[in-house]
Amino acid sequence: MSIRIDRIVTRGGDGGQTSLGDGTRVSKSSDRIEAMGTVDELNAQLGVLCCYLTQDARIAGLVDEVRQIQSCLFDLGADLCLPDPDRVPSLSADAILWLEVRLEELRQSQQELRSFVLPGGSPVAAHAHLARTVARRAERRVAMLEQGPAETLRFLNRLSDYFFVLARHANNHGETDILWSPGRWHQKKI
Repeated sequence: MSIRIDRIVTRGGDGGQTSLGDGTRVSKSSDRIEAMGTVDELNAQLGVLCCYLTQDARIAGLVDEVRQIQSCLFDLGADLCLPDPDRVPSLSADAILWLEVRLEELRQSQQELRSFVLPGGSPVAAHAHLARTVARRAERRVAMLEQGPAETLRFLNRLSDYFFVLARHANNHGETDILWSPGRWHQKKI
């Protein structure tokens, strides 16, 4: 596929509207544009995650995997941008299966969960947790749409699971996870 972008500044959105892929003009505050924007935000967060992945030799090999997910998010965005219910979705069940298999492969080497995990740990884990939360928000935004491919919701649901497992992987397979300690502030002596 060849894509050509002749202009960046179009002034078409100066009045608070933008165009969908089929040329339909919609408000920038519409649920569809909000969903598309949140998917775009998630993709940008993955770009940051890749920067941190490359700095950790133990897991730098995961950059290609995350870049593949970024391409899937562009496909997902195309589906959202062209809201034709009869259109064959860009993401297939194969993409969802790939995520399920991959997250299970990563999970196999991890310590068993015995508590809730607080977002954080290594820089990679912290950014993977942030990606997880943005993926959950994207899923909520897509769920608000009247029509959308079921694969889109399923992919985003699995994606948040993937980033949770990736965060644990980056925290030495869960060994250096930061675990929730209920009521911890009560235990501090002043």
